[in-house]
Amino acid sequence: MSRKADFARVREVGLQVAGFEEGRSWNGPCLKASRKIAACMATHESAEPGTLVVVVSEGVRDDLIEGDPDVYYIKDYYLPWPTVLVRLALIDDGVLRDLLMMAARYRSADAVKPASPR
Repeated sequence: MSRKADFARVREVGLQVAGFEEGRSWNGPCLKASRKIAACMATHESAEPGTLVVVVSEGVRDDLIEGDPDVYYIKDYYLPWPTVLVRLALIDDGVLRDLLMMAARYRSADAVKPASPR
């Protein structure tokens, strides 16, 4: 079953998740949690069309890709960041909501980390 692979769908699902607000990223809309980007459409040429970038820890990224490589993937360009690429046309809204909740929690935890000593 093919689903809409655009940010309007992500916005609709994401704004139902506590802690999210809509914002702007480099080239378009994004969802932010704790004032940090948590999800946006992929803009790098290496990503497939209709791909969402979601902030998750590296361990979670690896587990997602291993568990469902048809939906989740990564490209070299995105490896340095704690992100996973999501083929929006292949992800169910309930699973997308769960993924976005995970991103919101990750960003919230990231926002309260103590500053590194100098």
